[in-house]
Amino acid sequence: MNAPVICFGQQLCGFFPKRFFVAKIRTARRLQSELGGEIVFFCHDSDHDPRETHTLLPHRKTGEPALLNFAFKNRIQRKFSPQYLKQIAGDWQKKTILQLPNYVGHPLIHLFESVSAPTVADFCLEMYRVLGWLDGIRVVRSSDPAVRRAACDVPEFYVDVPYEGETVRARRINDTFQLHEGGNAYRTWPATSFGKEQISPTRDSRLRWMQSVLHCTHYVAGPGEKAYLHPEQTPEITFIDRETIDRSDEACTEIPS
Repeated sequence: MNAPVICFGQQLCGFFPKRFFVAKIRTARRLQSELGGEIVFFCHDSDHDPRETHTLLPHRKTGEPALLNFAFKNRIQRKFSPQYLKQIAGDWQKKTILQLPNYVGHPLIHLFESVSAPTVADFCLEMYRVLGWLDGIRVVRSSDPAVRRAACDVPEFYVDVPYEGETVRARRINDTFQLHEGGNAYRTWPATSFGKEQISPTRDSRLRWMQSVLHCTHYVAGPGEKAYLHPEQTPEITFIDRETIDRSDEACTEIPS
């Protein structure tokens, strides 16, 4: 029998990872201690929603929560570019360092200061690495052209395409590309030709697309995640509920020992 491949998937979820993300890692590590094999983090850095990287931190004295996020190069990138292409504004890190003493201690601030990366996805991944959360975990990124070329075809998908001088993640609908402005508002224009290396899956097609590349045996899922992952499409996967954790959307400010 092949060794187990224990996988969990997630968008980048803040410059300090959210507690539910850390709970997935802990669940995967516990399963690995029982079964052996390797752990794979399927990093969906093709996602474009800037709300995914909100970092929720309670004030150290008052407990009042604050939502911090990256500052982006421009509005088009903030709203529509995938995480792996969202460029961070040049003064964001210095300004954020001035705010952090209200929320975290100096050891975490020093680690934050040590990270240097031009894009949201690269900064988050490097931050998670220096914190130690990704030790011994293989990271597979949905933006990787080799992954995209190897993945199966899916009926619904997004395409990374040029738009107003930037690359945006547009939904392919019939013969058009669409950007969702919010509510019932969309920007729509005729679709042009594209290749597999430009495609990323929708939420509903993500699991099958991922599995066609990773061939995992076990998948760690959060509450409600299995409802849109359609586990019946991948009966070869054993689904594992991630461990229960309180304040799941809050940033994890723990430095693992």
